[in-house]
Amino acid sequence: MPAIETRDLSKSFGSTRVLQGISLTVNEGEFFGLFGPNGAGKTTLLRILTGQIEPDTGTVVTAGVPNTDPIRLKHRVGIVPEAETPPTFLTAQETLELTCRIRGLDDIQGRIEKWIRFFDLEDKKDILCRDLSKGERQKVMLAAAFIHEPELLLLDEPFINLDPIYQRRVREYLQGVASEGCTVFMCTHILEIAGRLCDTIAVIHEGRIVEQGRLEEISRGGDLEEVFLRAVEGVAVA
Repeated sequence: MPAIETRDLSKSFGSTRVLQGISLTVNEGEFFGLFGPNGAGKTTLLRILTGQIEPDTGTVVTAGVPNTDPIRLKHRVGIVPEAETPPTFLTAQETLELTCRIRGLDDIQGRIEKWIRFFDLEDKKDILCRDLSKGERQKVMLAAAFIHEPELLLLDEPFINLDPIYQRRVREYLQGVASEGCTVFMCTHILEIAGRLCDTIAVIHEGRIVEQGRLEEISRGGDLEEVFLRAVEGVAVA
C-alpha cells in the first residue's frame, strides 16, 4: 500500500490557484523529496497531506488515512511544519512531555532524555521555548516529530536554522530510519543535503508537478540542482 497517494488535487485561495491536478504516489519505505521555487505550492500540498486543510478537488490518503480524518492521521505520522515553533509558554522538556502524553506513549522520561541528548539540549530543557534560539526551537520541533518513532515523517524544511553539526546528525538519523522502512516525505531548499537522501523526487512549479521519478533515472548523470533548474527554468545542462 502506498504511504501517500494523491489524485488530481487542486486548491485555490480566493482567485489564486495554488495547486492544479497534483497526482503523486509515495511508496512505503521511500525517501521522497518535493522541490520547487518559493510560492510553487509545496507548503500547501504538505498541509493537505497532513489534514490541516482540505483540497478543493481530488483525493488524498496519507499513511492509509484519508485527510478527512486528521486526528487519526496525526497519531500515525510525525510532522515538522514550515516556520512554526513549539508552544512559547512551555519549556523544551514540557513540550516533549506533552507530545508523549497526547500520543499515549510509554517510557515518557526515557524518550525525552534520548532526544534532549541527541540535540544537546540538556542545558536548555527547562527554558521557555520563547527564549530559545531559532535553531534550538527547530531542534524541539524535530524531537517532537521523531519521539514516537512514526511510520511516516512529513518534513517541511527540517534543516532550517540548524548548524552543519546538527544538519549532519539529522541527516544520518533520517537515513537510518529510512533504511529500516520509515517513509520520509521532505520539502527543502537545501539541495545538496536532499541529493544525498532522496530516492524519488518531484518538482512542483506554479502549482503543477513538472518532473517526478527516481532521481537516478531522471538526473541524466547530473545532480539534484541540475534536475531542479532544468524542470523549473528549462536550463540546459551540458
